[in-house]
Parts: sequence; C-alpha cells; structure tokens
Amino acid sequence: MARVSQAHLDARRRQILDGAAVCFARNGFHATSMQDVLKEADLSAGAVYRYFSGKEELIGAIVEEVLGQVHDGFEEAARSSPPPPPDVLVASVLSRVLATKESVTVDGRPAFPRLVVQVWTETLRNEELAAVLREGYGAVRETWTRIVGAYQDAGTMRSDVPPEHVARTMMAAAMGFLAQQALFGPTPAEVLSDGLRALMSTRDEADTR
Repeated sequence: MARVSQAHLDARRRQILDGAAVCFARNGFHATSMQDVLKEADLSAGAVYRYFSGKEELIGAIVEEVLGQVHDGFEEAARSSPPPPPDVLVASVLSRVLATKESVTVDGRPAFPRLVVQVWTETLRNEELAAVLREGYGAVRETWTRIVGAYQDAGTMRSDVPPEHVARTMMAAAMGFLAQQALFGPTPAEVLSDGLRALMSTRDEADTR
C-alpha cells in the first residue's frame, strides 16, 4: 500500500477544519451535525473520523489553531527591540490571521469573525472549550504584557500604568473589532490601526502643562 504523504494528510485536515468552520459560523455549534460537516467538506465519515472524534474535538482544534496564530504573531513582535507601535502591531497580526481565513466564507462573507462570536458563546456552556480559550488568551496576554514592558523601557509608553492593564485593553480592542466584523461586515484592519493611533495621540491635562 502506498504511503500517504504528510502534505496530503495536512491538506485533508485543513479541508475538514475549513468545512467545520463554515458550518459552525453558518448555523452555530448545536444546530450543526457531523453529517453537515461531512457534506460541507465533501468527505466520507471514515475520512473525517480518522482525524477528529466529533464536534467537540473539531471546535477545540479550530480554537487552538487560531489562538496559536495570534500568539505567534505577537511573539514575533515581542522579540523586536523595541516592538512595533501598538497600532501597527495589532493591525498587522489581525490582517495576517484574517488573510489565512479569507477563503472560508458564508454567503460570500468571511466566516471567521462569525465563527469567533460562536466560540465565545459556546464557552458559556462548555467548560472544556472555555479552558482552551483561557489558556490561549492567557498566553497572548502574557506576550502583550512583555511587549508593553518593552515600550515602557524604551520610553515610548507611560510607565505609571500596569503593563497587564494595557495588554487587556489591546486584546479587548482586537476582540471588539472582530465582533464588529461579525455584526456589520468586513472592515480593513487599517481602520483599527487608525483608531488606535488617534487614541494614542491624545494627551491628558497633566501632559499639556
């Protein structure tokens, strides 16, 4: 029997994950059956179950993949000295992640932002998925905290605010931007970058004295 290449295995896994992402984004997790995933991915049950035991495992794999991509993007920036400005950094990482998902669509619109909102909703009832999300977001927050520390060390960000507070705020901005995309449609990441840059340019009264 001919040995299946790793590239083939990776492509098949990608096919399954993308098919599941479309189904989950379109109908939500509970209204999606494994049969729906098989149909969307155009694969047999045996082909899919070789990789994933069911919906729960599919959901977890999708979440881990996305959070891994986000974390890797910020980790790369954390190794710079100093890191890129926050507005540039957030927009570049989001743009990169969105670009990897742009071929996955529902009714002609990107499925990824809708999928993100579905994941957040599911974590309210699924403790295992919530744990995956907490771990992933915790890793991103830790990286962002180090990035903020680098800004403060370089003198490009005020030092009287705890780095973790800034990290949580930047994450909230990115998450809110994705939620807006899910609700109102695609928007270039440059919009977020412009807004952050404008906010960063404000000065409080003490600064102007």
